[in-house]
Amino acid sequence: MLSGAQIEEAAARLDEAERSRIQTGLLSLAHPGMTMDDAYAIQGAWVRRKLAAGRRVIGWKIGLTSKAMQYALNINIPDSGVLLDDMLFEDGAQIPPERFIQPRIEAEIAFIMKAPLKGPGVTVFDVLNATDYVTPAIEILDTRILRMDPETKQTRNVCDTIADNAANAGIVTGGRALRPDQTDMRWMGAIVSRNGEVEETGLGAGVLNQPARGVAWLANRLAQYGEGIEAGQTVLAGSFIRPVEARPGDTVSADFGPHGSISLHFAKGDA
Repeated sequence: MLSGAQIEEAAARLDEAERSRIQTGLLSLAHPGMTMDDAYAIQGAWVRRKLAAGRRVIGWKIGLTSKAMQYALNINIPDSGVLLDDMLFEDGAQIPPERFIQPRIEAEIAFIMKAPLKGPGVTVFDVLNATDYVTPAIEILDTRILRMDPETKQTRNVCDTIADNAANAGIVTGGRALRPDQTDMRWMGAIVSRNGEVEETGLGAGVLNQPARGVAWLANRLAQYGEGIEAGQTVLAGSFIRPVEARPGDTVSADFGPHGSISLHFAKGDA
């Protein structure tokens, strides 16, 4: 287990990396024995810094829900991060070039909660009953930690990702809002294009076979720390596509068919 001082130092590194847009080194390399509990402790310390600076928690994101991403990181469970009010972008927004370091986007289903959820023992049916509506969403990922150490060639692992707020950086919702019993979320899908070319496609079933299952997992995980999902919060249930790189000048759109579409434009910097 990392000491309190080590946790705070790691959180400070992440905070500085985000503000300076200069990535910090791998935390897993600096602390080879760090555990997932350590990583969540660092994430929590970083979020507390943000709250002290005036930010507000608006919900949660769930990551690593697809088998492909779990195999890539050699784990068998999802991870989670915290959504803050300054992460919200409007559908069709232009993202300033100085906002992110290496942005990528994922297509997801967002759950907007009408009732609180607190584990243990939360089920998929509990999630559906507590959900006001679901809506198409795009998550913007970013990495404040290097993807690979240039000297050792060690790559970022799941502890780095969790500490880095599960790589969360932004959220966009749009399209058509639906009551959870109005659609089979397993068949909610998206065609994701970059500059008019299709990059990825996927279905909600890619998220643990039922996106609501990820929300139940989150509620039960948070119960270990005496926390829960609150009414009014937004929960990103997890991506059903691989991340798509968002380069300066790119326009990225996610077409959810009958459920609507969302788009973002990543502006170029000054020449």
